[in-house]
Amino acid sequence: MTEITQNLIAKDGLALFARAWPIETPKGVIALIHGFGEHSGRYAHLAEFFNKNGYSVYALDNRGHGKSEGKRGHAPKYDAYLDDIETFLEFVTSKTSPAPLFLYGHSMGGNLALNYVLRRKPVLKGLIVSGPWIQLAFEPKPILITLGKLMRTVFPGFSQDSGLAQEHISKDPTVVEAYKNDPLVHGLITASASIGILEAAAFLNSFSGAMPVPTLLMHAAEDKLTSQPASEAFAHRVSGPITYKKWDGMYHEIHNEPGKLEVFNYMLGWMERNV
Repeated sequence: MTEITQNLIAKDGLALFARAWPIETPKGVIALIHGFGEHSGRYAHLAEFFNKNGYSVYALDNRGHGKSEGKRGHAPKYDAYLDDIETFLEFVTSKTSPAPLFLYGHSMGGNLALNYVLRRKPVLKGLIVSGPWIQLAFEPKPILITLGKLMRTVFPGFSQDSGLAQEHISKDPTVVEAYKNDPLVHGLITASASIGILEAAAFLNSFSGAMPVPTLLMHAAEDKLTSQPASEAFAHRVSGPITYKKWDGMYHEIHNEPGKLEVFNYMLGWMERNV
């Protein structure tokens, strides 16, 4: 498997880092948006699986994450994330067209991917989201929300620790340990980023229109970080071509669970039907 890296320039001039695991003449391409606090390098095993099954994989480090520039966990406004996805997809398309393109987002990346598709209406073969941040699985402390809203106005770069429970990302202890020791992983989020994402999540949590592209929405039944019931309600509420899959016995990162190969094969089967 070959990994290639690329620096992209965001619309506001920030340097964004992207990885690619390309293959010759792919039957499809996955453009991946990772979750909060992590980075694209944590998806190499997913890329290896899909490479072996005929798909190229490209992955972006969100601004303020991984090897991309920007204050950790910060975006001046929510639309900056969507603009970055647009820049990223333009790059992917320039390298892979006319291969069918699938956008894949996990957790915060699922929030971003869903909002990007609903608001920007890109040309895609399909959308895949796992554990999307439509609603958190726990109630954030009201004082933190109030402080975030206040600071977004007067000091948007004000940082707080997200308080993410690392032990709940996966039931595989080696995954949790690697996450804790990964120097590119962080737990910081700023006022403007946190409130922007919460507002975008609230939009999804009340959205009842049509999905403009075929969509696969997956969520772990035992997710303690983002809400599985909110994902299921979203899938039942919207119209259009959407498939919902609940994974019993799994934590938040279904792609990092002991049963991940079953998840990958399910994704592959759905993609093959849509290609």
